[in-house]
Amino acid sequence: MLIGTILRGKGSAVMTVAPEATVRELLTKLAEHNIGAVVVSADGETITGIVSERDVVRRLHDRGAAVLDQPVSAIMTSEVRTVGPHDNVDELRRTMTTHRFRHMPVVEDGRLVGIVSIGDVVKSAIEELETEKASLVDYLHR
Repeated sequence: MLIGTILRGKGSAVMTVAPEATVRELLTKLAEHNIGAVVVSADGETITGIVSERDVVRRLHDRGAAVLDQPVSAIMTSEVRTVGPHDNVDELRRTMTTHRFRHMPVVEDGRLVGIVSIGDVVKSAIEELETEKASLVDYLHR
């Protein structure tokens, strides 16, 4: 299965936050949209970084509550791995597992076109297994 297939099913909307937004503003966005990470982008198309709930928790532990008024750029991961819509989901699953990523931006022609979570990847694996099972059951009953 291709990553583009997942995006077609879930949609390509990506929540972004500006690098100068405060961590407090980031938390509001995460809570309002019930998401675990956002792409940091000045224009909604290019990627400056990515920031997750885990990043916030770790920085709160390290720096205290003052981090809430700091810019997102102070806590984001700036070296962001990305995938393309034509990349294979199995490879993405291995990468996410090996490197302990839970969210991966999808980029095409240098533009942000989506984001895939580990939950999306697991859901796609379950759907593939269910399809395979149905085919095997059908084959056995012929």
